[in-house]
Amino acid sequence: MARRCELTGKGVMVGNNVSHANNKTKRRFLPNLVNVTLMSEELDRSIPMRISAAALRTVEHRGGLDKFLRKANDAELSERMLKVKRELVAADAAG
Repeated sequence: MARRCELTGKGVMVGNNVSHANNKTKRRFLPNLVNVTLMSEELDRSIPMRISAAALRTVEHRGGLDKFLRKANDAELSERMLKVKRELVAADAAG
């Protein structure tokens, strides 16, 4: 399982540990990923996903998963979330 947020695309970053003696060694900055299950009101089902804590706050700020996915950039979404977004658009067009 990749360490990547399914909604924002946030992933692992690399940098350096810098000691007091100014020695530099490589390190990894891992995203704060959490396993959550969010409810899609329009599709009337819950969707489990692995997203960053910042993305979870953004989803709540925008008013839910459906509104977040409508405004989300397709390039940042995972394949699973793209499929859910297409289902939302199809459900909106159908009725």
